[in-house]
Amino acid sequence: MAQNQLLEKVRKIPPAYQQEVEDFIDFILTKKRVPSEQRKMPRKIGLLKGKLQMADDFDAPLDDFKDYM
Repeated sequence: MAQNQLLEKVRKIPPAYQQEVEDFIDFILTKKRVPSEQRKMPRKIGLLKGKLQMADDFDAPLDDFKDYM
């Protein structure tokens, strides 16, 4: 779609809805923007090592589902 067509459609929208369109455009631009710091920093493997624990009975059936088993 050409920019002129898009602008013409936006002009036809009532002013109250034009603000919603502007907000949506701002949302899209913010969502797609990646901070330059994130692009330069590689991920570090093992940052959470030793900070998470899994229960010994992790795979055991839950009492809540006894009626279904």
